[in-house]
Amino acid sequence: MRQHAGSVRSFNRFYTKQIGLLRKGYLDSAFSLAEVRVLYELGRKKHPIAVDIAKELDLDAGYLSRLLAKFEKRGLISRKASGTDARQSHLSLTKRGRQAFAPLEVKTQRQVTAMLNRLSASDQQRLVDAMHTIEALLGAEPQPERPYTLRCHKPGDMGWVVHRHGALYAAEYGWDESFEALTAEIVAKFIQNFDPKRERCWIAEQDGTNLGCVFLVKKSDRVAKLRLLLLEPAARGLGLGKRLVDECIGFAREVGYRKMTLWTQSNLHAARHIYASAGFRLVKKWPVKQFGHEMLSETWDLKL
Repeated sequence: MRQHAGSVRSFNRFYTKQIGLLRKGYLDSAFSLAEVRVLYELGRKKHPIAVDIAKELDLDAGYLSRLLAKFEKRGLISRKASGTDARQSHLSLTKRGRQAFAPLEVKTQRQVTAMLNRLSASDQQRLVDAMHTIEALLGAEPQPERPYTLRCHKPGDMGWVVHRHGALYAAEYGWDESFEALTAEIVAKFIQNFDPKRERCWIAEQDGTNLGCVFLVKKSDRVAKLRLLLLEPAARGLGLGKRLVDECIGFAREVGYRKMTLWTQSNLHAARHIYASAGFRLVKKWPVKQFGHEMLSETWDLKL
């Protein structure tokens, strides 16, 4: 724990320097970071009240009150009494406030863009995925859900499936390129032998971006095999993994399979939880050395 704490503190020191938080004014402006965050909340929300801003930013109410008084004195914000609670006022940026904040928003976007431009496309994706992981593990508030769709595969999807399996499992579990090679073999056989009446690939998509996938392939006339369940870090916690597995099960029953089976590893805890919740049962496990690690392989079955 002491070593982990040291690593977290080291990262904090690195990142505060990276984005310039230790300078006298944020982005060389006349505003502190806290002041910029308050201005940002006022700019993106429609007539918020001070309580909402304090909760969103985890700011002391007294400190926030002093900041707002300072902004009001400078003509950056206006207040309008609430029609439902006389003790509360709705806040908004004035024209002067918007003019003061707009350059900071542009500078922030340029700063982040410059930081990302130093990285390759794959490294940019790794960085964003790591940030999503940090947010999820440290309890960030879930973002408002936007609709996603499940669709069948189309040209280009198989390359994405191979790439994301290779990249994500390397980043999260340290698996070597042999896993990516195995994934490529699986999708190649799926395309070469595809039976649309009894096999299916589902791609979860949102705003044109792939979020996840799962495959159902024929093992025999009576047995179907679930393969290559994957969720992007940003799509985890939304119930999408369960939805993908449920689609597999429903389709397998519809086309007449009597059993489903799958192969996984004992350390893939999130996936195993989804399988167990769907009714799959662990029927076999054995030690293996693969993908650069000593692991425990497992077979799970579900009677349909």
